[in-house]
Amino acid sequence: MRRPMYPTDLTDSQWAVIAPLVPVPAWIGAWACGRRASVRSARRRGTRRALPGPPAISGTGSRESGPCSTRVPPLAKAAANDARVIATCPNASSASGPGLGAVVAVTGAPFRATRRGERVYAVGPSSRRADGLAAAVGLGTLTDPLPTVLGLLVLAGGLPWWTHRRRRMRVTVDRTIQAWPNIAEQVGLAGSRVLSAVVDVWGWRARMALRGGQTVSDVVAHVPAIESGLGTRPGAVRVEPDPAHAGRATIRVLATDPHAEAIAWSGPSVRSITQPITLGVFEDATPVRVSFLRRHALIGGIAGSGKSGILNVIVANLAACADVVLWGIDLKGGMELRPWVSCLDRLATTPAEATRLQRDAVGILEARARAMGDGSARVWNPSPQHPALIIITDEYAELAENAPLAADAADSVARRGRALAVTELAATQRPTQQAMGRGALRSQMDIRIALRVRERRDTDLILGQGMLAAGWHAHTLDAPGKFLISAEGLDHPRRARGFLVTDDDVSGEAARWAPIRPPLDDLSAAAVGTARDAEAEAGGECGPGEPQIIDDSVDPESALWAALREAPDEGLTIPELIMTTGMRRTWIYARLQNHAAGERAVQVSRGRWRAADPHREARAA
Repeated sequence: MRRPMYPTDLTDSQWAVIAPLVPVPAWIGAWACGRRASVRSARRRGTRRALPGPPAISGTGSRESGPCSTRVPPLAKAAANDARVIATCPNASSASGPGLGAVVAVTGAPFRATRRGERVYAVGPSSRRADGLAAAVGLGTLTDPLPTVLGLLVLAGGLPWWTHRRRRMRVTVDRTIQAWPNIAEQVGLAGSRVLSAVVDVWGWRARMALRGGQTVSDVVAHVPAIESGLGTRPGAVRVEPDPAHAGRATIRVLATDPHAEAIAWSGPSVRSITQPITLGVFEDATPVRVSFLRRHALIGGIAGSGKSGILNVIVANLAACADVVLWGIDLKGGMELRPWVSCLDRLATTPAEATRLQRDAVGILEARARAMGDGSARVWNPSPQHPALIIITDEYAELAENAPLAADAADSVARRGRALAVTELAATQRPTQQAMGRGALRSQMDIRIALRVRERRDTDLILGQGMLAAGWHAHTLDAPGKFLISAEGLDHPRRARGFLVTDDDVSGEAARWAPIRPPLDDLSAAAVGTARDAEAEAGGECGPGEPQIIDDSVDPESALWAALREAPDEGLTIPELIMTTGMRRTWIYARLQNHAAGERAVQVSRGRWRAADPHREARAA
């Protein structure tokens, strides 16, 4: 039994059938089999000798002796597998090259050759692929001079093709410029003219001068008509204002989508919260950089739009910063943020925990404000010894609904925490006023990231009033991870795509940066719990009508019944019962209905409940 030099799943008998089908042109002959061994021997001895002939393969499949008898290049396996498929057709190996050439000549695929000249040009390299495969089989892929010849052929064949395609694009642009007056009149932009045009990698862009009285908003409103007039695919036209002239704009036409494929995560881009974080890349390949220092952030988009992906990019970068402490709130049981738990100083997964966390954040900012006032400082400068604090909340609408006191505390942080380096980062599907709570949290968000939305008006909910009319069309984003961002220095609608952070990336980054995560500074650590203590002292152990936040070890059923028994005559509200038990609204309603059915609880008024007999000592079953 032969011992193959390269891994293969072929037996000797299979190789005996397949070997004659591997195309080996005569022009490589003996040189293909013996050149390497002969040249090495000749160099050592300083002499030359005749090259031996190619090895013969016996009928049983064993190869006879010779310098190439045991050398089967790696590509031989690929060629043999192809040959196995076409073994039933004796002429398949010789016809494979011309067959592909015929396909290219008829369809132009896969080179997108639409003209006759382009197809004729593409037929040449396609039809000669068999010779290239044969040379690789006979000589080995790295045997000199194959790499050099391959490089020269790529340049000789590819450079004219690339130049031709660029020339075709320029011709298209020139024709568009000439036809623009007619197109402009058809699309409702009569009087505008093209000043210049440039061909780039993904298409072309043109600078336009608008007629007096026309604005960039008019161009944005006519984008669908422009796409129709230019004959492009839907969503191919981008409009950007000229920052130096209100009557000029830049139109960009994308022949292909630069963000058609996901962009792999390459690791954190920062080591300090003072540096801008790279979230992804724009369509012109420039990075999306934004600073999260002293800035609140809002991420919005429908389910499946990539909110968790963008959140993972941000958390992965912040985890690499040794001058920021991360707190997390995830009321979905920690499903999204729990993989980062080793990098989070605290993680709240229930309404009660979330309320304590937000109230502690208020206590920290108040302590920092007092210390800075005593020292005449205006801002808190983060460092590993005095880190910033960022509170990350996934699905903020759940927090506003199930923990209204936590939402009130978050609103206080949003209004007062900027200079103190205590900031909020919230992600939600649809940031309506109800979803964001009654406060002014949404208006305090400096960084707005909009992923795909279902309704056009949702763009204004995320990015701000009037953004849809200004050209921020989040409803046209067509893939997870694509987003629009509004922040300082990013005030024009530019599409971007965030990096793809896989589950393995999350696990790796969390384990990598967990050892460097800083603790709170002494001042902030001492302030934890002070806000809750102050409220308790102001209202006694538990103010009238205000529920006490109990320890998580207490049974929620017992906590609910105790709260109903001790409720005032006007009863307790649902949010107050949620805070007392730490359970969700649906759980509270289900238990109240059970108590009401057993005549143990009554609904005093809409949304207010208390026990039917406040003095009853027996515990409900």
